Amino acid sequence: MMRAVSALGVAGVAAVANAQQDLTQFVLPDTGSIDGGNTFPGVSLPMGMVKLGPDLYTGSDSYSGYQKNGVFIGWSMLHESGTGGAPKYGVVSQMPVAGTVDNPLGNQSVTRSAPDETRVGYYKSSPANGITVELGATAKAGMYKYTFPDNTTEANVIVDVSHVLSSYRGMGLGQSYLGGNLTVETSDSGDFVRYTGAGSYDNGWNRAPKWTVYFCGYFDTAVTYQTFLGKDSDGDDLDQYSNATFVGSDDARLGAVFSFGDVKDITSRVGVSFISTDQACQNVDDQIPEDTTLETLENDAKTAWNDQVLSKITTTDTNTTRLNLLYSSLYHMNLIPTNKTGENPLWSSTEPYYDDIFTFWDIFRCTTALFHILQPVAWEEFLRSLVDIWKNEGFMPDARSSFFNGATQGGSNADNILADAYVKGMRGAIDWEQAYAAMQTDAETVPDNNNDPRDTSSSTKEGRGALPDWLEHGYITTKYGRSVSRSIEYAGNDFGLYQVALGLGKTDDAEKYLNRSRNWRNQWNPDMEALGFTGFLGPIDEDGNFVDQDPLDCGGCYWGDDYYEGLPIEYSFNAHHDMSTLIDYSGGADNFTARLQAFFDGDGLFDPGNEPSFTTPYLFHYAGRPDLSVSTSRAVAEQHYAPTPGGLPGNSDAGAMESWILWNMIGLYPVTGQPVFLVGSPWFEDLTIDLGGGKTLHITSSTTATSSSKRSGTKAASASDATAYQVQSLKVNGKDWDKAWVSWDDVFANGGTMEFVLGTDAADWATGDLPPSPATEAKSARL
Repeated sequence: MMRAVSALGVAGVAAVANAQQDLTQFVLPDTGSIDGGNTFPGVSLPMGMVKLGPDLYTGSDSYSGYQKNGVFIGWSMLHESGTGGAPKYGVVSQMPVAGTVDNPLGNQSVTRSAPDETRVGYYKSSPANGITVELGATAKAGMYKYTFPDNTTEANVIVDVSHVLSSYRGMGLGQSYLGGNLTVETSDSGDFVRYTGAGSYDNGWNRAPKWTVYFCGYFDTAVTYQTFLGKDSDGDDLDQYSNATFVGSDDARLGAVFSFGDVKDITSRVGVSFISTDQACQNVDDQIPEDTTLETLENDAKTAWNDQVLSKITTTDTNTTRLNLLYSSLYHMNLIPTNKTGENPLWSSTEPYYDDIFTFWDIFRCTTALFHILQPVAWEEFLRSLVDIWKNEGFMPDARSSFFNGATQGGSNADNILADAYVKGMRGAIDWEQAYAAMQTDAETVPDNNNDPRDTSSSTKEGRGALPDWLEHGYITTKYGRSVSRSIEYAGNDFGLYQVALGLGKTDDAEKYLNRSRNWRNQWNPDMEALGFTGFLGPIDEDGNFVDQDPLDCGGCYWGDDYYEGLPIEYSFNAHHDMSTLIDYSGGADNFTARLQAFFDGDGLFDPGNEPSFTTPYLFHYAGRPDLSVSTSRAVAEQHYAPTPGGLPGNSDAGAMESWILWNMIGLYPVTGQPVFLVGSPWFEDLTIDLGGGKTLHITSSTTATSSSKRSGTKAASASDATAYQVQSLKVNGKDWDKAWVSWDDVFANGGTMEFVLGTDAADWATGDLPPSPATEAKSARL
């Protein structure tokens, strides 16, 4: 496996943290890259279009291109990070080869001779053929640096336009190369100048139709070349292999072999664009001009990550492991979505454009709220981009990549994140009337069925495919796939519309959507039983009758089932806008607490690697037991997260896992769609969050040996456990605080301070109001 070096002494760590200098030293880009985490360990800028890294083949899907085993099949310019379903991108590839290349379509793969090395802005691979591959990148261009063995007599680089990351899961999601073109440009004297062209592809996890990427590449030394064209169905079947300067193709493999004789050091600069080859050339000429060094690119990348991302959270803490986890998580959370402003080929607009959203279903619970805080300018641009997509395509996405909406796993969760931004006061250049109209499209318009083989019952591309049932019955029947999990999400989506309608003075709409947000209650089956508790969200057949369902079993938990990637018991905790009702349905606060404890004690019921369980460890707050939220969430964090290649509990899901651990470390947890943050327990004695505009949230913690007011039912930690993390008292903005939650206005709108006193025993400190349950408390939107 690969490792980045982070071995500063205590004094060095403190100096870096205090001076807010090179925080990239704490980033381990390989964190979460193996064992199903699927993070991208290569080189990229924050939300950069180019993600330059290796593509490896093992016979299984390489979602980010990387795998810890297998063989190199190329190094390509575009990747995703932490996505599942099927690989996306892996295009604009190069492959170095020593010796004569008789057939570039033959097997050119090669194993490793040493683990890959990675640090922010730099990546190095050591293939077993003795060639060294080093990589650097900017937002829209990349650099390959090859070092060939001393005994090389013929150094070559294969540029394969038809190269793509393939899928081997047999789900029909595999990407296809659809055709392309390649031109090798030479001077009047015949000397190589550059190569340009384009490749078109389709599919991937969002079943996208044809999309095209353009490229423009240079080499820094004299070169001869031969272009090749071969049948896609037979990699050994060459149709053409010559020094022609242009080859066009509809579906046959296409590329060129560039040869350098006995040259040992070769550098290639490549730009990409989704608009044109001219723009690809402009991107590389502007961002990696001739004579740029790999060291310069690395230093520029470190500066970008330090300034734009890592310096947003600083601490004087000297615990290297915690700093590695903090800054590695911040790094991976900011790899995608991708800022493709100026690169949208579908329509002309003055609005920003963001792509590679994977997916709101994954990130709306805690990633988007953290983006709002740490990246307010980019986040406003992102929300404007969503509205612009709706204006030009009819629906906002729940997921989007390569300029195409899909796949929608549950509700229309763009509604949630727009509502979240609205109730927290984000205005700027967002046209909220237009944004609300986009949300209403989700709430009122049935999207066309895209006949996805995974679930042919309704659209998986965008919108709310099960809307007919929702509007007619106030629940979703088994006529539709994911009927129960979609019902609880539709309720949350409608609560988002209620919030924005209320703020815009649309009282009739607000009344309607408030009532619709309570429709999850219709899906509650009081006769379902498990673990000694009764009442869970259950399926309803097309005749309106509840279906027998084991709360601990979701069948396949897949697209055509009633619950998507989560058990019935998990989804039955997800009415976060209507928690007082949920607690009443569960038999009251004590019974709800017991139900939560049984859930976490049950074997394999809680899934830390799946988003429907993200908020559940914190729900003890609503029953007046924040101490149990703290102990449960801290146990999850310590058991399932580490700054290691295998240090995630599951697929990163585009930074969703990383944002969860970041909130845990900060000591707060957001309730999306509400200006509410549940108070947890910070990991650091001193933490500062830069809110922009000169505002900060400063969080401190000190420890006390014992608690003056212990809670019953909570096991006290021993000093040897180093678990003095239970809150004993809290001051907010210098005042004693007795609530286990804070509002946006309390600490984020204008900045603030939070001073924790922590101890090993649980204390009865939060005697004030419970966190709000707005869908329960609002008797009418007209009040």
